[in-house]
Amino acid sequence: MRTKLLFTTALIFLGTCFVTNAQNDTRFGAMVAYGTEIENVGIGVNAEIPVMEKLNISPGFIYYFPKDEYGVSLNWWEINGNANYYFVENQSLDFYGIAGLNYTHVKFDFDESPFGDTSMETSDGRFGVNLGAGANFEIGSGITPFAEVKYVIIDGSQLVIGAGVKFSI
Repeated sequence: MRTKLLFTTALIFLGTCFVTNAQNDTRFGAMVAYGTEIENVGIGVNAEIPVMEKLNISPGFIYYFPKDEYGVSLNWWEINGNANYYFVENQSLDFYGIAGLNYTHVKFDFDESPFGDTSMETSDGRFGVNLGAGANFEIGSGITPFAEVKYVIIDGSQLVIGAGVKFSI
């Protein structure tokens, strides 16, 4: 009985320390990205949630601006679930590696058809893997500019280059 009480107390203490640490180091941000496969700019949001020393979970979403070419409208967005591992951490610059999962959704609208005024629409979603690197530029006051480069390994792979700002919450 005493062992269970001690174990439960230790878990509560460790959980409280983790939550306190996560609340102090959790960041939320906005970014601008460029995808080489879509060849267009997008905007996105992301977060960093610490799970252990040097390791953060980083969910994110990027919406690429619609692209219209030759009567075809292209809409593209992606959801990412990454783990960021910090290799170098100092007062002004932090470098991290990125590994994670990606879901990419692409929608095509064919507005002009050679067979009259009919329009066609098709969409597809794929899962892939993210590999890359990033850097945080610590400037203080809870604002952290960052830059990332990742390669999305998927059917029609693409390199994504992004930069933005994270805010401590």
